[in-house]
Amino acid sequence: MLVSAEEMLKKAKAGKYAVGQFNINNLEWTKSILLTAQELNSPVILGVSEGAGKYMTGFKTVAAMVDAMVDSLGITVPVALHLDHGSYEGAKACIEAGFSSIMFDGSHYPIEENVAKTKELVAICKEKGLSLEAEVGSIGGEEDGVIGAGECADPDECKAVADLGVTMLAAGIGNIHGKYPDNWAGLSFETLDAIQQKTGDMPLVLHGGTGIPEDMIKKAISLGVAKINVNTECQLSFAAATRKYIEEGKDLQGKGFDPRKLLAPGAEAIRATVKEKMELFGSVGKA
Repeated sequence: MLVSAEEMLKKAKAGKYAVGQFNINNLEWTKSILLTAQELNSPVILGVSEGAGKYMTGFKTVAAMVDAMVDSLGITVPVALHLDHGSYEGAKACIEAGFSSIMFDGSHYPIEENVAKTKELVAICKEKGLSLEAEVGSIGGEEDGVIGAGECADPDECKAVADLGVTMLAAGIGNIHGKYPDNWAGLSFETLDAIQQKTGDMPLVLHGGTGIPEDMIKKAISLGVAKINVNTECQLSFAAATRKYIEEGKDLQGKGFDPRKLLAPGAEAIRATVKEKMELFGSVGKA
């Protein structure tokens, strides 16, 4: 059974660790992440971007697959199914489809409109027992065509959105999606600290977890980050393992072309990456 991310994130914030949100792209991805979470006894959040939802033929398909998989694999750790960087329409569609957690990204709207739309979604999510993530100050890099430079959020705007009753807040602190460029200035802990002081117990979310050095991740957790999003890193490890399999000619040996064999090394690589992240975030054994 899927759960909202509220309780797992409150526990994480109080316990000074973070729960990983790992984005899913297909069945292999979902299965690898769920099995790793179960093995490590860690809570987990499965993230679905609107693009990935479309690729998997729609949010209803995704919710049905995840629900059935949790059941079939005998997963007992808390699992939240979360819309990542949702539009207003996307958020409504996921609520309908049976997601247990929603992110509404209104960071590209003027703050008044972001507040108004977030407020409306807070009411719907509260009524249905879903968790809601809001965003202030866009996260850099590109995600589904939305490009941001990695700005730092205004702590007062963060407080205004946090006060609406959202479950968690994603605030830009110089982090970006995808691979970090060589001239990246690093995370602004000053901004993060100021945001935490204004938002109190609210779990904070760090997007663009791929490529942030370990010491920075640990420092961010100590300053109130309770959810860290990982996507690119799993994609890179999946691609590298698949490339190796094909370059070694294994797809030409026996039935090596069978997708169950062809995709197995990539699925194992995702498991290894997720395990590494859960250990770094401190969520192992916290289910």
